[in-house]
Amino acid sequence: MKRITKAAVIGLAMATTAVPLAAQAQNRGDRQERRDDRRDYRQDRRDDRRDFRDERRDDRRDWRQGQYDNRRDYRQDRRDDRRDFRDERRDDRRDYRNDRRWDRNNRDWWRGRSDFRDYRGARSGYWYAPGHGYDRVEPRYYGYRWQRGGYLPPAYRGYYVSDPYFYGLRPAPRGYRYVHAGNDILMIAVASGLIASVLNDVY
Repeated sequence: MKRITKAAVIGLAMATTAVPLAAQAQNRGDRQERRDDRRDYRQDRRDDRRDFRDERRDDRRDWRQGQYDNRRDYRQDRRDDRRDFRDERRDDRRDYRNDRRWDRNNRDWWRGRSDFRDYRGARSGYWYAPGHGYDRVEPRYYGYRWQRGGYLPPAYRGYYVSDPYFYGLRPAPRGYRYVHAGNDILMIAVASGLIASVLNDVY
């Protein structure tokens, strides 16, 4: 009986000791597992942040490259547009020079021009100025032959030529204008009316 009791006591003691030891071991294992989980979690977060930074860096690099490409394309497009515009203007001027020039040998050159829409031929005692219409003049100036170095009276200096190039005229210098005077075109000094050149019998 004593032997059984002793064995039971020893077994009970061992069982009592083993359970806390097992629990303690279990707790230690749990703590280690939690530490491992936290370590893995932190490592995962570090990896995620690193990946995020790498992606942002790549995105910024791509964005900057895209911006640079856009600016380069924009500059190239503007250069192309300016080149095309210059070419078109050059072609327009060439066509204009070829197609829209006054021809002294063509008696009907004025037909179809908007500034001659009310022209009905010469009228005694009147001047016709394209774009201005008929205007009565003093008898002494009707059919008058203007000469270089003379002066155009102030009353007749306002009939400006709207398109000198059409008549094959070079641009007037600063302070000078082309004006219609009867059938002639005069280049005059705006301030004084001094006649610098004469193109006779335009129409």
